Amino acid sequence: MDKFKGTLSARDAAQSVCRASGDHWCDACPVGDGGDGTIEAFGRPNRVSPVVGPHGQELDAHWLLDSDTAYIEMAAASGLVVSNDRHDPVGATTYGTGQLIAEAIRLGAGRILVGVGGSATTDGGAGAIQAVTPLLEAGRLPVPVTVLCDVSTVFTDAASIFGTQKGASPTQVEILTERLRSMRIEWLDRFDVDEIAGSGAGGGLAGGLASLGADLKPGFSMVAEHLHLARRIREVDLIFTGEGRFDETSRQGKAVGGVLGLAANAGVRAIVIAGTASEAGPDVISLVDRFGESAWNDPAGSIEAAVREVLDGPVGTSR
Repeated sequence: MDKFKGTLSARDAAQSVCRASGDHWCDACPVGDGGDGTIEAFGRPNRVSPVVGPHGQELDAHWLLDSDTAYIEMAAASGLVVSNDRHDPVGATTYGTGQLIAEAIRLGAGRILVGVGGSATTDGGAGAIQAVTPLLEAGRLPVPVTVLCDVSTVFTDAASIFGTQKGASPTQVEILTERLRSMRIEWLDRFDVDEIAGSGAGGGLAGGLASLGADLKPGFSMVAEHLHLARRIREVDLIFTGEGRFDETSRQGKAVGGVLGLAANAGVRAIVIAGTASEAGPDVISLVDRFGESAWNDPAGSIEAAVREVLDGPVGTSR
């Protein structure tokens, strides 16, 4: 299960499914695609670092250091979830995310994974680059950094596609796009950031980190590999997956769409449980349509009720 944004974490959603499974064997598996909440697929955060938030405010950002690998979410330092409903599309900075990367390097991380979904910023990673510059070696990050992208958007399209979601007016979108184009031109003697799929993720943070040597990968693929998800799916008879809103974008690199693809390849039935859904079908359950206000007031209980209804039917099979 992925997160139900603003109501349930991915871990809580997965545990809700298992609580309703009764005598059925249940493998709870939080997933993500590089967006906020992805860190739960790798483990619970065990570090807290003071950083500069997207609007210059001081905040504590949680992240995970497991052995020599650091897992960071830009949402925790530069995301909408820490913006307190404030929007400053032009001024919002990724400096705090760069601070987390720098802290992970100072603490001895030999590898860093950065999820870049849920951003409040469109600075092309300029703030993050500023924060890590003192640690660069010949202009590159001193340890391998992999960016987990939840979209395939290229760098100079980041503002035109996602700017309005962050409160940008049409004029501000033009300003942001021109800023991104200027950054791309500065880097052209080394590489063309617009040739890298996903470089526009995180308001261009992905492309900014690529300019320092980071690799960009589809977030869900990295999560699925870490969790051995393809094998785990082959070992079950029925899959429940879900997120807060299931729509056409869910099948375009998002976690739920990735789970559905793996399930189809394995020939295992998968049922989507979502807070709301833009499509209907026997394997798509909208909690709001099914349970009304209860879906908002008790999302975990609504997931449990939906799971029990399915398992009481003909597909319920014990392992």
